[in-house]
Amino acid sequence: MTMKILLTAAAIISSTGFGVTQSPASHDSLPSSFGTLALVGTNTERDDLRDAIDAIDAVGAIDAVDAIDAIDAADAIDAFDALDAFDGVDAFDWQASPLPPEPWAAKDPADSLYKLAREAMSRGDYKRAAELFHRIPERYPQSAYASQSMYYEAFALYRSGGDGDLSTARARLKQLEKRDAKLWKNDGAVLLTRVCGELAKRGDQECLKSTVDAAEDSNDVVDGQTRTVPRQGRSCSPDADEDDDERIMALQALLNMDAERAVPILKQVLARRDACSVALRRKAVFLVSQKRTAETASILMNVARSDPDQETREQAVFWLSQVPGSTGLLEEILKGNSDETLKEKALFSLSQQNEPRAQQILRDFAMRESESEELRDKAIFWLGQRRSSENTEFLRNLYSRIGNQELKDKILFSLSQQRGVGNEQWLMNIAVNPKEDIELRKKALFWAGQSGVAIAEMSKLYDRMGDAEMREQVIFVLSQRQRDPAAMDKLFDIAKNEKDSELRKKAIFWLGQSRDPRVQQFLMDLINK
Repeated sequence: MTMKILLTAAAIISSTGFGVTQSPASHDSLPSSFGTLALVGTNTERDDLRDAIDAIDAVGAIDAVDAIDAIDAADAIDAFDALDAFDGVDAFDWQASPLPPEPWAAKDPADSLYKLAREAMSRGDYKRAAELFHRIPERYPQSAYASQSMYYEAFALYRSGGDGDLSTARARLKQLEKRDAKLWKNDGAVLLTRVCGELAKRGDQECLKSTVDAAEDSNDVVDGQTRTVPRQGRSCSPDADEDDDERIMALQALLNMDAERAVPILKQVLARRDACSVALRRKAVFLVSQKRTAETASILMNVARSDPDQETREQAVFWLSQVPGSTGLLEEILKGNSDETLKEKALFSLSQQNEPRAQQILRDFAMRESESEELRDKAIFWLGQRRSSENTEFLRNLYSRIGNQELKDKILFSLSQQRGVGNEQWLMNIAVNPKEDIELRKKALFWAGQSGVAIAEMSKLYDRMGDAEMREQVIFVLSQRQRDPAAMDKLFDIAKNEKDSELRKKAIFWLGQSRDPRVQQFLMDLINK
């Protein structure tokens, strides 16, 4: 069972899920297919996932399997947090097709046309949908559906994506602005920014200018400082929902521009210090990280050092993970910063660098007793995710040198992630060593089993081990290898022949959780004794 499967299972158990709004007022929603289960596609992977959920569900037996700890240790949800940094779900939002509202005016002369257009949109037939939506205001200008149809015609043309389609979508949205100020303000302006961003990418000079103007926004100089002047109704809260803010849509359009034009605008945004620019600065940090220039790393480092907003600083450090050559800057954060959260992000970013020096910095940090246990834990985790002989040797030696049980626990997990370098046997040696702490021995045994130690070896260990607690752990480890017939055979043997009634009960319980076809008859035989 891979780390990917364990992380996915833990995410399913702990997440609240992605909501999909049904409100016709909002045109952005995640497609329903974008769910956690989409992360595992094959039948084997789905079986693995079910097993992993069972394992984590049974974690009472193994003290909250390190898979959940690992998610925390990895802060792997950073991958999702990072999406917020640049509204990355945008990639899904606008690839999905937000369906128009359900028909609401049955007696309206355009009702049947609206239904046909909506059906075409749901099929992804954007050409046909645009054609049908276009007919509604053309034939029935007083229809209750007219304004919505203008918006969705433009959206369908945007999704269709041809140069002519985009130009027509722009023209239709400008007509919508004159016809329905409310719909324009809530939705039309945002869509126009997206349409113009795509046209600007293709060289449209009018849209290029408007995109740059929108990104630069309207600013006043107050007391010698540039400040963002919020438009009426726009929230200045950094945590406000900015999805319908054309400034941010314009910033996202910069992603499609070449670095020479985009980076100066992004630097201007990042130089702001007023409250109304916080959301913009957070988005700009990601965009800078995607522009490969000689100054990308230094721009992000400057943000990490000086931006007044904590989250913006954290995101700057996180996105350094995507900028080659950032190792020295990240080391500087670890050495000269007292902010634990920034250090945590720096550890992650170092783990993504491909320079050997980055791994050495992580090893040095894991040794540093002056650092918090939590941060050393993170360094150990990331060392386990980069397979190398240096990391393997370091982690084994560190295990023998430290007394901290929590860190030893994390070392066991990290070594279990490095297959094929003898760690399976090393973990087994820990498991059978009576001088080790019993909880560490149990963890080592579990991770050895997950690393692929032969069932025959596990079975022999059960037979020769006198400690009931460790024998119970062997039973649990066998239960997590239920697709291996040898593991199931051993569980049946224990359930039938073990003299210790408590251990027999454990084996019977785990057999009952399995999909082995022999279990039903076995349980019936027990019942009928």
